Amino acid sequence: QVQLAESGGGLVQAGGSLRLSCAASRSIFSITVMGWYRQAPGKQRDLVATIRAGGSTNYADSVKGRFTISRDIAQNTIYLQMNSLKPEDTAVYYCNAQHYGTYWGQGTQVTVSS
Repeated sequence: QVQLAESGGGLVQAGGSLRLSCAASRSIFSITVMGWYRQAPGKQRDLVATIRAGGSTNYADSVKGRFTISRDIAQNTIYLQMNSLKPEDTAVYYCNAQHYGTYWGQGTQVTVSS
């Protein structure tokens, strides 16, 4: 099992930046895939970015060039650096791990004002 705890959300103006963190309860070295998803009010939960055990990354088209996913294996933590934020990025952001099961964090709210 993997427990995940997000932090770093908040309120920011359009054009600003935030960095989200997701701390895992165990080593992330061998976790198959970890990533970030987001869910806006009344909408489905969508993929934002993933990072695989080998280090390869994948991004939703809407965030390419603005968001960067990374990890610190020693700290059992993944990050999402979000730059040039837009109001449409407003959502609850969830950390996800896929490793012999699917695990979710509790979510952190990101609000981008225009």
